Amino acid sequence: MRTVGTHGVLLFILFLVVGGLLGGILGDILSGVSFGNLLPVFSQHYEIFNIQNVDLNLYIMEIKFGIRFAPNLLSIIGILIALFVFRHIG
Repeated sequence: MRTVGTHGVLLFILFLVVGGLLGGILGDILSGVSFGNLLPVFSQHYEIFNIQNVDLNLYIMEIKFGIRFAPNLLSIIGILIALFVFRHIG
């Protein structure tokens, strides 16, 4: 994997995000299809980390921060495929 400067890193992150999004969308689409007992495994979300909302009150505005990462199995497979494709493109 050859990365030159920040462009390679940004392209790598873009590949991972797009792979995860496409896998997540596919998992949500397949969750409505009844095809045996296998599909619920692909559409079930697995919470990896969850940072609860943190409130910052600055008296003129209030800011809330929070991050939740709970991909389904197809999102993880999409990320792995994106990693494989990125490694073979560059």
